[in-house]
Amino acid sequence: MAGRNRIFDEQEVIRKAMAVFWERGYEATSTEDLLTAMGIGKGSFYNAFPGGKQEIFEKTMEQFSTRAFTDLRGAVATGDDPVTAVLDFFRHIAQESRAVHMKGCFMGNTIAELSHTEPALERKAVHRLQEMEQLFTAVMEQGQKSGRLKTQTPAPVLARHLVNLWNGLNITRRMYPHADGLSALIELNLSPVF
Repeated sequence: MAGRNRIFDEQEVIRKAMAVFWERGYEATSTEDLLTAMGIGKGSFYNAFPGGKQEIFEKTMEQFSTRAFTDLRGAVATGDDPVTAVLDFFRHIAQESRAVHMKGCFMGNTIAELSHTEPALERKAVHRLQEMEQLFTAVMEQGQKSGRLKTQTPAPVLARHLVNLWNGLNITRRMYPHADGLSALIELNLSPVF
């Protein structure tokens, strides 16, 4: 007997699940919470996501990282100055809404929450942030070769500094969710090197 056709947009229900996970965390989110937010029944949920809560969470991580870094990759690839594109990526953080500030980083939250309880999911989140680090490394290397960056600090160290800044800002923005203070902090962190 053939299964029934899906009557929902998979990417949309993944986006809705991501909003719940981002707000509540993995452990505190129940399957019922997901079904309510996604607007689908239990049968449809397990038909689409046989791995249940863990599978949908993995799909939310994929969707988040793809969406979060698409604009950055595009700006780096098409802009005149990839280093400035990366710096603007950080400067833009301060301009987000208070609601976004209060959620922090989806991937960073995952690493902090699941490091002892769900190591496989934690590793996937770490991998996503390492992909961002690889992009930063490539941009820093290009910036040094072109003379745009004068620092002698190795590009991989600069990239890791930026990932560290990203992680730190995503905690600090929850403490101080105001653009002015965050902008000053971002510039302070960027200015000695860039």
